[in-house]
Amino acid sequence: MRIGVIGGGQLARMMIPPAVELGVELRVLAEAEHSSAALAATAVGDYRDVDTVLAFAADVDVITFDHEHVPQHVLEALVASGAAVHPGPAALAIAQDKTLMRERLTALGAPVPDWARVADASELGAFLADHGGVAVVKTPRGGYDGKGVRVVRDAAAADDWFADATDGLLVEEFVPFRRELAQLVARRPSGAIAAWPLVETVQKDGVCAEVFAPAPRAGRLVEQARELAELIAVGLEVTGVLAVELFETDDGRLLVNELAMRPHNTGHWTIDGATTSQFEQHLRAVLDLPLGDPSPTAPVSVMVNVLGGPDGERMPDRYAAAMADRPEAKLHSYGKDSRPGRKVGHVTATGDELDDVVARARAAAAFFQG
Repeated sequence: MRIGVIGGGQLARMMIPPAVELGVELRVLAEAEHSSAALAATAVGDYRDVDTVLAFAADVDVITFDHEHVPQHVLEALVASGAAVHPGPAALAIAQDKTLMRERLTALGAPVPDWARVADASELGAFLADHGGVAVVKTPRGGYDGKGVRVVRDAAAADDWFADATDGLLVEEFVPFRRELAQLVARRPSGAIAAWPLVETVQKDGVCAEVFAPAPRAGRLVEQARELAELIAVGLEVTGVLAVELFETDDGRLLVNELAMRPHNTGHWTIDGATTSQFEQHLRAVLDLPLGDPSPTAPVSVMVNVLGGPDGERMPDRYAAAMADRPEAKLHSYGKDSRPGRKVGHVTATGDELDDVVARARAAAAFFQG
């Protein structure tokens, strides 16, 4: 069994260990020689070039992705060539365009913030007037980790984005929320679905900083989130891992914020805290193999991202001190040089009591932050 992964980032890197364990040959089309997933990179090339991607796909059984940025015409050429592509072009189109995502989620009956496509400042001004004078503007394509998202209180506040937006911008109501949650599921092409526990996420400057699994004090939201994620996975015909990022509103409702159709930062805790990690599950799913047990292996898991750190260093440069002080923590390096705000790795701790596990995970991560 040979899986080809387009994109050489840390998600492809973290697919390598379960691929080795399963006896699956993992091949990676990386963007550069020294990518995060260089250990499995069998080709370096431009994922936007049809010929490059078709040549890469010729020797694998299934194509999957480290990111959602492969252009639709390339995806369609893959399918036309006879390649198995998971997730497929139709599902990825929704992940690539936030306005299309809102349209499809609305059609499915999934709860989302009130939204509109706006073509200019006057339309944005009308939306602001109807929504208390504040809204969230998003570029439909290309935004991630807080990029391409702007809170606005003035109709002219997005003029620079309108200048480059041929299909307009997405505007949404500003949602007062208690916290952010995430529900991950995996779906295989034959239809079976498995769900991990609902988790709470903590954001820092628009980037996921911490994840608590399971989400504390979730109550009835646990079942609601799972059912919602399964509705979306089936309705959008997603194959592989699907991450549904959610707002828990001040009045206790769930609203869908974003979708990701691949392994996701909010599921990294599963490597050390679940019977089947999101990365093993993704490989099983895209190969249409029976899905593994997603149950937690400890009452609490906490993942802390390592963001930035000393310029020019890598996480292993600090391993000796961190390992000596926190031998119970699991350290994951993405093989990247540090720079401010960059995700260069994560640490995970597990245990019985949330406050204790949070403190231990943060203490381990602190060795790599300054």
